[in-house]
Amino acid sequence: MLEKTPVVPVVVIEDADRAVPVAQALVAGGLPIIEVTMRTAAAADAIAAIAAEVPDAHVGAGTVLSSEHAKTIVAAGAKFIVSPGLHESVVRTAKDLSIPVIPGVATATEAQQAWNMGLRILKFFPAGQAGGPAMIKALASVFRDVVFMPTGGVSTANLKDYLQMSAVLACGGSWLTPAKAIADGDYDQITALASEALVIAKEVRG
Repeated sequence: MLEKTPVVPVVVIEDADRAVPVAQALVAGGLPIIEVTMRTAAAADAIAAIAAEVPDAHVGAGTVLSSEHAKTIVAAGAKFIVSPGLHESVVRTAKDLSIPVIPGVATATEAQQAWNMGLRILKFFPAGQAGGPAMIKALASVFRDVVFMPTGGVSTANLKDYLQMSAVLACGGSWLTPAKAIADGDYDQITALASEALVIAKEVRG
């Protein structure tokens, strides 16, 4: 799925009632893979609502920090897990629940630890601060069977730079769902941003 749609909106939902229209707006813009972060109290309810009411969306959870987080969001309907860092208990819980997990790494040491856990898709976070495309190129030269999902500092301005790299499977970003647009109910803006990102992805990936 990430090969076909290599842009993942990272969504912060403060009000679960906003979850479904945000997801619908992203799907309308051509981005059905949606990562709802666990940064708010509404996250689990938001995931449950999207899973139940937006069948074309493939919703997962981000900022999963513990095995308890993982169990909660899988029960809510999350189809994948993304973490900002690498934690063995989260990875183990995801494997026990048979759900894909993409942990975050920022260094060669973390990438090596993840590789030895059998993981071959890694989040590169925070991408902008951790070295951007140059750092991914360096890591990919060593971990040749690993692909990365850079997140953090990704935007329309540099999306093409990341997607041009064969070691990048997909990019994640919160620029696609601005907090003000969600609060104002400006779902057309979210659809427009999603469509713009998809155009860039198609230019690079076909």
